[in-house]
Amino acid sequence: MKKEVKSIFLYPPEQNWPDTMCKPNGSLAYPYLAGAVLRYGAEASIYDACVGNDSDDLWDIFDNPKELESGMLKTGVSDERILSVVEDYDIVGLTSIFSHQETMVLRTASLIKEHFPEKIILSGGVNARNRTKKFFDAGIDIICASESERTIVEIVRTLENKSLDFSEIPNIYIRKEGKEIFTGNKPIMHKGKVANDIIWDLDELPLPAWDLLPNKRYWEVGRPHGGHFKEGEVLRYASMMTSRGCPFRCAYCHISGEVHNSPSGSIGNYRIKSDDRVIQELEMLKDLGVKQVFIEDDSLLAIKPRAKRLLKKIKSLGLQILDVNGVNILHLLRWDKGNKGEVDFEVLESLQEAGFREIGLPFESANPRIIKKYASSKWDIERSNIPSLLKSLQDMDFRVPGMFMLGYPDESREEIMTTVNYAYDLIGKGLSSASFFLVMPLPGTKLFDEAIANGNLPKNFSPDKMHWQKANMVNTEVPPEELEEIRNEAWETANGADFVKYKQEMRVVDKHSGEIHERKKENK
Repeated sequence: MKKEVKSIFLYPPEQNWPDTMCKPNGSLAYPYLAGAVLRYGAEASIYDACVGNDSDDLWDIFDNPKELESGMLKTGVSDERILSVVEDYDIVGLTSIFSHQETMVLRTASLIKEHFPEKIILSGGVNARNRTKKFFDAGIDIICASESERTIVEIVRTLENKSLDFSEIPNIYIRKEGKEIFTGNKPIMHKGKVANDIIWDLDELPLPAWDLLPNKRYWEVGRPHGGHFKEGEVLRYASMMTSRGCPFRCAYCHISGEVHNSPSGSIGNYRIKSDDRVIQELEMLKDLGVKQVFIEDDSLLAIKPRAKRLLKKIKSLGLQILDVNGVNILHLLRWDKGNKGEVDFEVLESLQEAGFREIGLPFESANPRIIKKYASSKWDIERSNIPSLLKSLQDMDFRVPGMFMLGYPDESREEIMTTVNYAYDLIGKGLSSASFFLVMPLPGTKLFDEAIANGNLPKNFSPDKMHWQKANMVNTEVPPEELEEIRNEAWETANGADFVKYKQEMRVVDKHSGEIHERKKENK
């Protein structure tokens, strides 16, 4: 007789710097994994320890962050509450996609393993598979190296058969007799070529178990990861993906390391869901009461005809699209015969008709050398008609912020100032604001590997303590202290006094967010 196996996927409490806004995790990993377990026929639950469930006082949790030894603030339920939640489950899943949450994942794993050593704790995501020793040392039993919708089912099936031997399951890391073992990729054929065991046909994915998320709590908090909306606007939002992977291989993105013959396999390859599957998922969200959708694709516009088609269909369902991840400048320009680098008005009109109010432009750098080396040639500054693009966006009433990256290890002072001055120039040509990010070497990226090899990581390096306003590397061409000075001066100069004051005041409000939440509580 098979054992009944119960799985719970747990978002740990959040940690944030005191001057930043706490937002619930937002990872789509758990709805997909829970969906896979449910489709198999076993029991699955999701618990978000940042906001809790109906048994927890939301505002008590959210308004009373606890200071950690690092100086960061923890937002979420108590350790005792986490232990009570997981007590009745056999498998506890802890994803580690976002680097700034690594400490909370490890802390939660150690807590659970200390009190429930018999439970199988598994983890996945880019941090787990690239920092396996730290995760095993924290009490993790299994680390998933690739996409895990199939893997989780095999783990459940193994436990159902009353076995703890996971060595035959492909694409996982385990510890056996004190040694770390990778079970290897399972080769399959895709379009006549050997490929790793990833999900090539995304229509085969389980339907995400969005209904297991504490959606109403997210809506009450009103802090999604993306999107721009009016003050006081009622949000009933959810995130979804219409594709996986990306056609680009930027050195600062984990996709650069997700290639054939890597432990993760080719999960960085660009793959799409069919229109019918996308519509099916959107209708599921509508049935849950969702009104606004965040499209989390790494590159929705990679196939323009498809993107335009999907945007129209989403709009026809009565859903509002608040944000799209991965919009690249290249996608907003035409590169057909006779129109090299000119505005693609059809794409802009599609975005406008879909309800977009803002389109962020990831310029990243104004130096062709930097773009070619680190950003896989995502745009061509010399051939792209940016003034025309900005004017067109302005004429269509889009807000247009620009994003710039400074401080690559070999980036000279002259190259940095070229980017800064380019941002200044664009502000005068229609750019709404300019954000300057200091480069972060995230685990699992080519940049991270190069930073290790070249001595650019400080001795006390911790990925979850990196900050986009702070210099995160050492021994760079421009010293860290100078990088921070350049970044801060550039931000204040480019954006002007009113904008800077507005953003700074926003951070103060976020730090003392209790007052805001109390007002919400009273008006419920």
